[in-house]
Amino acid sequence: MLGGGKMKGGDAVSGGGGSSNISPMVSFLLGAAVATVCVLFFMSASPGRSLVDVAAWSHNNGTAAQHHHHLRSVADDADAARNLSVVVVAAPAPAPVQASPYGDLEEVLARAATADRTVIMTQINAAWTKPGSLLDLFFESFRTGEGGVARLLDHLVIVTMDPAAYAGCQLVHPHCYFLRTTGVDYRGEKFFMSKDYLEMMWGRNKFQQTILQLGYNFLFTDVDVMWFRDPFKHISMGADIAISSDVFMGDPYSLGNFPNGGFLFVRSCNKTIEFYRHWQAGRYRFFGKHEQDVFNLIKHEMTDRLGVAIQFLDTTYISGFCQLSRDLNKICTLHANCCVGLGAKLHDLRNVLDVWRNYTAAPVPDKRAGKFQWKVPGICIH
Repeated sequence: MLGGGKMKGGDAVSGGGGSSNISPMVSFLLGAAVATVCVLFFMSASPGRSLVDVAAWSHNNGTAAQHHHHLRSVADDADAARNLSVVVVAAPAPAPVQASPYGDLEEVLARAATADRTVIMTQINAAWTKPGSLLDLFFESFRTGEGGVARLLDHLVIVTMDPAAYAGCQLVHPHCYFLRTTGVDYRGEKFFMSKDYLEMMWGRNKFQQTILQLGYNFLFTDVDVMWFRDPFKHISMGADIAISSDVFMGDPYSLGNFPNGGFLFVRSCNKTIEFYRHWQAGRYRFFGKHEQDVFNLIKHEMTDRLGVAIQFLDTTYISGFCQLSRDLNKICTLHANCCVGLGAKLHDLRNVLDVWRNYTAAPVPDKRAGKFQWKVPGICIH
């Protein structure tokens, strides 16, 4: 019985202890609810406050004055942000693209050049682009040539002197350049040593200097030069300038040879660019002379001063009417030099191509036997 009474008392004690444990829990929950209501009321009264601000405030261990100062700073920052005027600074305009003074020349050169930046160049006007004229004969010589010479047309830049020549060039060739000039009408034939002829020759010389300054080597060929074989194999690697000869004396490095600027190879380097500057100055130093004569007059002085190596090309291979090679097994190019007048050049070069076509069609033993000779005399060829 005593034991049962104790249990009862115990139960009574336990029941009283349970009420004592629940009361603090209820108090905590009620306190938390009141705090939440206060926070929500605070936020609704001050919409500028954010949850982040409140969280910072609730976790700050500072005094009430510090809390108030922090909240005031946050509110001020928010107000300032709302009132801030955004200033948009326009990006600077891109620099204008400078047009090349040479038009599309650099693009044409890049397309036509070999891997070592070498181009072949010729220069024409409208008179030479008419059907059956010099440009047609020029192309035919490449196409009937030997040893793959036709592939060199891929590296040929045709410089045209008038709009009609440019339009004609574009019909037959991919690498055409229109050299715009003033003061001279280049459409017609220019007679040897006339004022317009001299202007054309010196303009050509200046343009060649431009090619060197752009970093390209060039082999310039007159359009009245027939190409039968690759001439590059006869140009020395040690030559800064290789030029054809009106008269070849036997030694390719003798300055006693007589040059012809109608077939001219020049490597781009400081020496040759400086050589061209002096060559151009010679136009006024030796007034009235054309560029080929001035080259002959300054060649000694310039080789001594600049150390330019000049090779004169053997007329056995790089030939012309002035000193004709009669060995068709060796000849690479044939120039209608020492010949005045478009009609005379056309007459003789057509005969030259007739002989060449017969030669290339012949059996090898007949070629080696030397049975083929040029038709001489012609108007100029002899």
